[in-house]
Amino acid sequence: MSEVPVYRNYINGEFMAEPSSTIDVFNPANGQLLSRVPEANAGEVEQAVSAAKHAQKSWAAKPANERAGYLRKIANKIRENADRLARVITEEQGKVLGLARVEVDFTADYMDYMAEWARRIEGEVITSDRPGENIFLFHKPVGVVAGILPWNFPFFLIARKMAPALVTGNTIVIKPSEETPNNCFEFTKLVAETDLPEGVFNVVCGTGGNVGSTLTTHTGVDLISFTGSVETGARIMAAAAPNITKLNLELGGKAPAIVMADADLDLAVNAIKSSRVINSGQVCNCAERVYVHSSVADEFVSKITTAMAATTYGDPITQPDVDMGPLVNKIGLDKVAAMVETAKRQGGVVTTGGAIADLGQGFHYQPTVIAGCNGEMEIMNKEIFGAVLPIQIVDDLDEAIAYANASEYGLTSSIYTRDLSQAMRAINQLDFGETYVNRENFEAMQGFHAGVRKSGIGGADGKHGLYEYMHTHVAYIQS
Repeated sequence: MSEVPVYRNYINGEFMAEPSSTIDVFNPANGQLLSRVPEANAGEVEQAVSAAKHAQKSWAAKPANERAGYLRKIANKIRENADRLARVITEEQGKVLGLARVEVDFTADYMDYMAEWARRIEGEVITSDRPGENIFLFHKPVGVVAGILPWNFPFFLIARKMAPALVTGNTIVIKPSEETPNNCFEFTKLVAETDLPEGVFNVVCGTGGNVGSTLTTHTGVDLISFTGSVETGARIMAAAAPNITKLNLELGGKAPAIVMADADLDLAVNAIKSSRVINSGQVCNCAERVYVHSSVADEFVSKITTAMAATTYGDPITQPDVDMGPLVNKIGLDKVAAMVETAKRQGGVVTTGGAIADLGQGFHYQPTVIAGCNGEMEIMNKEIFGAVLPIQIVDDLDEAIAYANASEYGLTSSIYTRDLSQAMRAINQLDFGETYVNRENFEAMQGFHAGVRKSGIGGADGKHGLYEYMHTHVAYIQS
């Protein structure tokens, strides 16, 4: 049996000594021990932040297009290692190999996309009330960014935080999730093969209660960019408050999918299924609840039940053609199982699935449809993070929108209809950061992925995501 690799933190352009305290990383599909990763101490976090702070001024002084050149080098390294990286992601996170490869390719493309913004960062000239005065508005880097990553799309989220931070002149300290850190360390090895200046990119691994809390309370951190749960986001806000540290938070969702009477039901079923089973339902913008018009409810429930029942699942390494892998850990599996049992007690009717899958190993839950739901049920209000689809019947669009908006979340939403006026009314009245019309829930890198209410503060991607990593500086020049 091959020796289990032990990864090391990366600070100021160097991999640190082998850690004295480690965390075991397991394959959620079969329980295999994959690696040991550092549980960094406060001193190592301090060292990483100090390195980033020291490097930031000289990094920001480089022309933006020179900074972008480093992102392009890293993107090329990613493409050269795409198959290996995809396998690493699948082994530690459980997503199917095809989706892991999409994540790797999308990450490389994202690095290149953000590099393109180097020549597009713009300021403003503002009209003055005073004769002979010119007012200029500049966009400048915030300084040191702490990027705290989730486990569901761990590789892409490195780039989503790193690329806009670096191209705008910031330096960064990344904390990968302790559930899925291997891909980040493999990414870091590729960064180390380039000539990226020391201290610009740093990685410290550990638990949220240890490394995360040290980063979020650090006076040397100028922006905290976090993707994860509402509960953790709230703790980060509280921890950052004494320093008034700028925050960028994506905190989950409970995406409604509205299916109207005139919808193409086959299209709706395929898109909603895709949006529910992707990554085993562990995506913040997944379709989490359905509001279907009463006139087509029976047909829709029948079709979506058939589609979900046909979903294949298992170990994506040994069964590369499955549609879905395991949940990331036993905590997630138990949470999904408990929510389904609660839904049953509250009157929900399971039309397919509804139980932990007996595959002998791994954290697998059957793809599940629950009909007969209502707005008072937990499963229509709390994020599931598993391939479980609750369905509620409505009589018109107004009722669907009212139920959709009655949520503490506000990230993504969708509607299926052939009527443009209905689609536009939904877009105008749905109180969400994104609305998808007649398509699956999956954002574009040139858009702006952001939510309202408890789904977060700020956003990512596109021009608006880029400017999240900058602050304004206005100069008044009297001639």
